[in-house]
Amino acid sequence: MAHESYYTETAYGSSEAPQQAPSTERPWIMRFAKIRLPWGNPDEVCPASFVEDCSPKDIQFQEQIKRQRTEQTGTNKYFPSQYELIDFHIRDDHERFRYALLPASSHFWIYMLGVGRALFIIFLTLSFFIITAEVIDTKKTLATIIADYSATLFLLLGAPLACWLTGTVVIKFIPSLWIKPSRGPIWELNRRTGLVTVFDYKNNGEYKKNGTIGELTAPFYEFDAYIATSPDSQGMPMNVLYLAHRYRNIMINFGALLCPGPEVQPACALWDFIQNYMDVSRPLPDLPQYEEYRHLDPTTAEYDRRTGRNPRFWIDMDDATFKQVVREMHQRVANIDTFQRPNLMAAYVTYVD
Repeated sequence: MAHESYYTETAYGSSEAPQQAPSTERPWIMRFAKIRLPWGNPDEVCPASFVEDCSPKDIQFQEQIKRQRTEQTGTNKYFPSQYELIDFHIRDDHERFRYALLPASSHFWIYMLGVGRALFIIFLTLSFFIITAEVIDTKKTLATIIADYSATLFLLLGAPLACWLTGTVVIKFIPSLWIKPSRGPIWELNRRTGLVTVFDYKNNGEYKKNGTIGELTAPFYEFDAYIATSPDSQGMPMNVLYLAHRYRNIMINFGALLCPGPEVQPACALWDFIQNYMDVSRPLPDLPQYEEYRHLDPTTAEYDRRTGRNPRFWIDMDDATFKQVVREMHQRVANIDTFQRPNLMAAYVTYVD
């Protein structure tokens, strides 16, 4: 494998997977999924939100912050905020993609804002149509009808409006109430080592009370990707990507990273992204969030040198071009050919189901 001094022996290369034991029976949840995605031949795609959520303006702002921090540190004028010192357990760079969620206390305020706003808009719209119909049917004045329904309107509109305003105030002006670290990461994909890790906060079904975190780790090539489909509250099919180990009870649900949806293409695009990210025989996926790290990954640095890639391709991109790139990514995801591909991992492992 190229760059053996940097990548470990367990690093994943798409043409170097070892022969493996026959797979065990699928975990029960994967039996319901029915769709196991093939390994190999990934497109240069990712869920479109991965591009949209990190625009050139975002990385320009981060570059400016880092430049100011460097200048101020040199003159002893830099004083980090309390939030810069918090470890949120999230990493997304040339070595590892580590994912964590904010704690429940943080989500409480986020949901208060979002749900309060949504309910207020829904009830306001319904109230408008109901009152309009009442005016037409009864010939009463608007003021009279509002007075008749005042108690109901106060309950239906006042409560969600109060939640919306409270959540907004806390998130915008009292960050100490909601910006808090979680107890730790959930999972990690490590490009340099080729290992997948699920962080275990339970011990024989009981939550660990001593603060320790277990780690369930296995090579990336021992996992298979599945799309699990389940109905939402309206009966619509919702698809989510899972990564499941063939031989042990290690599983990652990517529903928090990529929201479940009625289409399977975004989940397929996420699987392609993961394969490309972990494959050290290929450069890092060319996405805005990885631009500052590309020179630190040997395979990527060599590829960029050979192809003459502009090291500021994303950060100097204008808004019109960025919007066009996002549209193209949406189209590429919609046209993905995952289910027409052969499963190349079948050359290295015998599937028993």
